[in-house]
Amino acid sequence: MTLRSIRSGLTTLVVLLAAFLLAPNSFAHHQQNTPPSSPSTQAGAASQAQQQTQKETQTAAAPAPAKVDPEEEAAYKAFSDTKPEDADKRIQLGEQYVQKYPSGKYDAQVYQGLTTAEYSKQDLSKMYADADKALALNPDDVTVLVLVGWVIPHNYDPNDLAAESRLDKGEKYEKHALEVLAALPKPANLTDEQFAKVKAQGESQAHSGLGLIYFRRQDYDQSIAELKKSTADPANQDATDYYVMGVELTRLKRYSESADAFQKCAAMPGGLQDRCKQMGADARKQAAASPAPSK
Repeated sequence: MTLRSIRSGLTTLVVLLAAFLLAPNSFAHHQQNTPPSSPSTQAGAASQAQQQTQKETQTAAAPAPAKVDPEEEAAYKAFSDTKPEDADKRIQLGEQYVQKYPSGKYDAQVYQGLTTAEYSKQDLSKMYADADKALALNPDDVTVLVLVGWVIPHNYDPNDLAAESRLDKGEKYEKHALEVLAALPKPANLTDEQFAKVKAQGESQAHSGLGLIYFRRQDYDQSIAELKKSTADPANQDATDYYVMGVELTRLKRYSESADAFQKCAAMPGGLQDRCKQMGADARKQAAASPAPSK
């Protein structure tokens, strides 16, 4: 089964979160220049104290700040000022920047922008390649982690020899994204409401990605648990998540629950609506004819 729907909250997530993370003084830019910590101590008090100690002990011998290159600043500004929906222009300017400044101060942010632009163009091979470059520079880039971890199970080909290793990568990305989101400080350029919305969308997207990864592995119980988290907030529900949940619950012979999942899918306009209506009706018939299995 191919899953190719675009999650309803993804555009807002990418626009709002990238607007913050692409800012030169953003958390992402700070992380790019900070020694990476282990996932268990990331952004924790011990890590911060260690980094502060390193900073204090290195202050005396710290080199003078690098000179600002006006041309590089202008090139990055042209890229960052381009609207996300103008994907072709963003890709053109981003590629020009990284070619001219292969060790530029904004490479991490530009590769992030290229990743999201290439996704919008459905150029997945380039998206994966630039995502790898973005994460090599900033392993905590939550926009890239969430997006790529979600795309991988949507474009799963069981005949591809690399498919299982990609699922492993996607699972790692989404789990780390949830860690990063939990510790993400509120940026000055977002209101409390915007920040809460961004975090909720990111978490929902990450749980959706995990749910689809476990679905591909036929680990239905774990998948359902993740998809329930991804659809818990009415503002971040997706028809594909409900459709997959309905399929899994049918395979587990939990027909009443399956019918409920398909009903919620069918209530959402889109390409799955008619299919979910039919599968929901079938599940209700099976529920009436079969006793519910013990969970």
